[in-house]
Amino acid sequence: MDSLLYYLTPNEMDPFYLFWAKQALISACIIAAFYLLSKLVQVLLTKVGTRLCAFTETELDDRILERVSGPAMLLVNCAGLYLAIKRLPLHDRIGTIAAGLLFVVNITILTVIAYRALDELLKAYGARVAGVEASRQIMPLVEKLCTIFLVVTALIITLKHFNYDILSLVTALGVGSLAIGLAAKDTLANMVSGFTLMIDRPFRIGDRIQLGTQIGDVIDIGLRSTKIKGVDNTFLIIPNSELCNSTLTNMAFPDLRVKGRVNIGIGYGCDVARAKELMVQTALGVPEVLQEPKPEAFFMNFGECSLNLSLFFWVADYTHTVAATDKINSALLQCFQDNSINIPYPTRTVLYEKDTTHASQD
Repeated sequence: MDSLLYYLTPNEMDPFYLFWAKQALISACIIAAFYLLSKLVQVLLTKVGTRLCAFTETELDDRILERVSGPAMLLVNCAGLYLAIKRLPLHDRIGTIAAGLLFVVNITILTVIAYRALDELLKAYGARVAGVEASRQIMPLVEKLCTIFLVVTALIITLKHFNYDILSLVTALGVGSLAIGLAAKDTLANMVSGFTLMIDRPFRIGDRIQLGTQIGDVIDIGLRSTKIKGVDNTFLIIPNSELCNSTLTNMAFPDLRVKGRVNIGIGYGCDVARAKELMVQTALGVPEVLQEPKPEAFFMNFGECSLNLSLFFWVADYTHTVAATDKINSALLQCFQDNSINIPYPTRTVLYEKDTTHASQD
């Protein structure tokens, strides 16, 4: 056995072809050994790992194991190939290039493994802690930041391996980032505002908000702008910095219920108590109006030609407000007419005085 190892061990006294053959044989053995090791890793992950994951209540470990199994096997094979190439008596430049390429491949695979595991962790955390709606808004941003961090870390490790001066590179990037930041300060302000909106959450995707005279439903909250679909089917794109610095009304918060109001005037000779009773009964007959809280009618003030009343009612969803108001107005008009309650309206009488001076001259 010792003699066999002696003959297989490369020796500087060996002829070139023999020395190369011995090194190639050792490299082939390394590749074969790491291939077998990758199969062992596959068995450990698919068999043992799956059985261990079965003892846990969560499915998170199962998903992580499923997503990293393939890249882990590939990483073992590439590591063996890297060590095998390092053993070959290649030309210095060729060996350096080949080993460098394989090092980059290994770092890339490691980054993919880390990204897949982190992606599953973020999804599970977002769904469990932040809630489904918050996860849909915040998690994509956090995922992008984590992806950037992983890529930058992999890039730094790669540059360090090839003996690049990281400090000089970071300094140059800092100066460049400062110049870019000054040139794109508005864009950066919108991005920071977008992150603030996602964390503070003054509104969520699907909420109806009022910003000045504009009313619409929030469709998307991006890093630079927020997209709102108006009630008239228009599409508004508002920079996030403007939203952060503006006063807005969220009609969907704290819940979807909203209070509606109908104003109506009756004649001075009408029975106010009877009119208020009819208003409440009419509102209760509209399907969109909630029975609790019960609709209420109030005598608000004395108008120039009418007694002004207001009806307040609740609907389960703010999107039903217009339909409920339409039905209440139509029903009130018919109800007041049936009960002889006058709805006055302003009239204007024009008196035309005949010119008697010209008439006498004629």
